[in-house]
Amino acid sequence: MSAAVSAASARNAKIDLLAAALRDLGASGDERTVSAGAAYLSGELRQRTTGVGWASLRDLPPPAAEPSLTVADVDLAFERMSQAAGKGSQALRKGLVRDLFGAATEPERRLLAGVLSGELRQGAQAGLLGEALARAAGLPPATVRRALLLAGDLKAVAADALIGGPEALAAYRLTVGRPLAPMLAQSAPSAAEALAVTGTPAAADIKIDGVRIQVHRRGDEVRVFSRSLDDLTARVPAVVAAVRALPLDAVVLDGEAVGVDAETGRAIPFQETSSRAARRDGVAVLHPFFFDVLHLDGEDLLDRPAGERWAALERVVPPELRVGRTMLTGPEGAEEAFAEAVAAGHEGLVIKSAAAPYDVGRRGGAWVKVKPRHTLDLVVLAVERGHGRRKGWLSNLHLGARDPQTGGFVMLGKTFKGMTDEMLRWQTARLGELAVADDGWVVQVRPELVVEIAFDGVQTSPRYPGGVALRFARVLRYRADKRPEEADTIDAVRAIHRGPS
Repeated sequence: MSAAVSAASARNAKIDLLAAALRDLGASGDERTVSAGAAYLSGELRQRTTGVGWASLRDLPPPAAEPSLTVADVDLAFERMSQAAGKGSQALRKGLVRDLFGAATEPERRLLAGVLSGELRQGAQAGLLGEALARAAGLPPATVRRALLLAGDLKAVAADALIGGPEALAAYRLTVGRPLAPMLAQSAPSAAEALAVTGTPAAADIKIDGVRIQVHRRGDEVRVFSRSLDDLTARVPAVVAAVRALPLDAVVLDGEAVGVDAETGRAIPFQETSSRAARRDGVAVLHPFFFDVLHLDGEDLLDRPAGERWAALERVVPPELRVGRTMLTGPEGAEEAFAEAVAAGHEGLVIKSAAAPYDVGRRGGAWVKVKPRHTLDLVVLAVERGHGRRKGWLSNLHLGARDPQTGGFVMLGKTFKGMTDEMLRWQTARLGELAVADDGWVVQVRPELVVEIAFDGVQTSPRYPGGVALRFARVLRYRADKRPEEADTIDAVRAIHRGPS
C-alpha cells in the first residue's frame, strides 16, 4: 500500500488508496489496530519513541518470502521496544528488531524502516489523510477536519470515525489543557496586498520574532504548549506566572513568547529565544505577548468573529501582555503600520480579518503575514564538506521546498552565506547525526531540519528539477519549531518567480 501511495501522482488517487487502507483497518473493529495503522499511514508510530536508531537496522536477517505480519503484530513489537528499560534493554530491542524485520517482506521492511526513522515519504500529508478518513468513514470532510483539529490526534480520530461513527466525532470539544492545532498565516509581499486578501476591517498585529505559544489555564493549573503542541510548561515559568495572575478561572490564549533585553526592553534575537525555550532546567526568562483568546471562563470562542475575540482579550489581558495592534480601514494605514513595525525592529506585521473565526490548523486568507524581505522556510536535503576557513565543518546546505503532490522535496540551490561559526559548529554536529550517505564530499541527510532562508529573488534555472533557483540565498536561522511538512512549497516559490498577478 505504501508503495502504491508513493507511486500515485494524482491527489484523488492517493486519497482513494488511503481510504481503502483505512476501511480495511476499520473492518477489524479494534481501536488499537485502527490507531496504529493510521499512524503508519501518516509515517508515524503510535508510541512516541522506541529507542531504536539506524544502528539497530544493520545486520538484519533476510526478508520473509511471504507476508504474514498484521498491524497488531507490528504494534505489539513497537510497544515492547518502547517499554524496554534498564540493564539488557538494548539487547532486547535489538532482538525485537531482528524478529520483526525477519518476519517482514522487503516492501514491508521499507515501510517499517521509514516509520522508525521518521522519513517515510509517500505523499500522505495530514490534509490527504483527513480527506481519506472522511471518505473511508462516509462522513463530511468538514466533520473529520474539525475533529482532527480539536483533538490534535489523527490516531484517536481515525478510531472514533471508523468505529464510533459521527456520534463519536460530534463529542469532540475544545478541552482546556489539550492543545489545538494553531491557526496559521499565508504570506504577501506588501501590507496593502495583505489587506486586499483579508478585507476590512482588519488588524495589523506586530509580528514578534519569538516562539509561538498556546497557554491553557483552569484554576491555578497552567500549561504551555509550543507550535508543534509540545509541553513547554516547565521551561517557561515567567509565562506560567503571568497567566496565573490574570483575573479569570479558565482560559486558552494564543501568542508568542520572546526573550527581552533587560536594559533596552527590546526583544532578543529568535535564535536566543528558541535556545531559552529549549532548555529543560526551568530557568528560561521569556515574556508572553498574546494576540487571541480561544476560550474564556467556560465559553468557547473559536467560532466567534475575531473582533469579538479581540475585545474579550482586551478585557482580561493587560496591555503589557498583548501584541501591539493597529486597526485598519484602508491600505494607507496598513503601509504606515508596516513601516513603523520594521523601524521598531520587528519582523513585520500579520494582517488579520476582524470577521474571521479561529480556523485552527489551516493556512487561509484570514491571516496574512508581511515581512520586509523574501524569506522561505526550506528543508536541508544534503550538505557539503567545507574547505578553506570552513574546513572540518559541514558547510554548504542543499535546500529543498516541499512538493505537496509527491510528498517529497524539490531542490532550489545551495548556500553557506549568513552562517556564524556557532551555527556551523551546531549544524556540523546535527547534520552528522542525520546523515544517511556520504561520498566524501556531499553528505545526504534525512530531511528533518527546517531553515529560514532570505533571498533576493527567484530565477529560472534548468540546473534544478523544479526549473527555478533562489538568487543570493542566505541563512537566517534554523526553525526548531517547524516540521518538514510545514516547510514552504515549490508552488509558493514559483508564485514568487511569476511575480504579482
